[in-house]
Amino acid sequence: MRFESVEALKEAVGQHLGYSEWMEITQDRVNRFADATDDHQFIHIDPAAAAKTPFGGTIAHGYLTLSLVVPLVSQIYGVDGVRMGVNYGTNKVRFPAPVPVGANIRAGAELTSVTDVPGGVQVELIVTIEVDGGAKPACVAETVSRLYV
Repeated sequence: MRFESVEALKEAVGQHLGYSEWMEITQDRVNRFADATDDHQFIHIDPAAAAKTPFGGTIAHGYLTLSLVVPLVSQIYGVDGVRMGVNYGTNKVRFPAPVPVGANIRAGAELTSVTDVPGGVQVELIVTIEVDGGAKPACVAETVSRLYV
């Protein structure tokens, strides 16, 4: 969804903005995230050991799933006339279900707030990361970003 201006974005508060494309979570991506964060817990990087857990195989790190909010949400919406956008934080994050390696995920976004800040606006979304075929979302995050005009 493309908005012509920040003012047009404000008019969409309360709306679901849509969904991203599906993204496959590969073992290579999980391994690279483990290396980048020094989180080498076996449930993420050792398929043989992880197969013996209730997960039945390796799973993505929760924070890997959260980090994918940025590229996934960028597929959902954009605002014309914005010089720069920055992540400002999260109000709440939960990981209700694991993301098995090999699964496809996508994001959905609901626009909950757009408020004026010096130089731009603060945007709050509820982002839900779904696993294709999953009964529960893998991640639900209340994200906060700032768009500068």
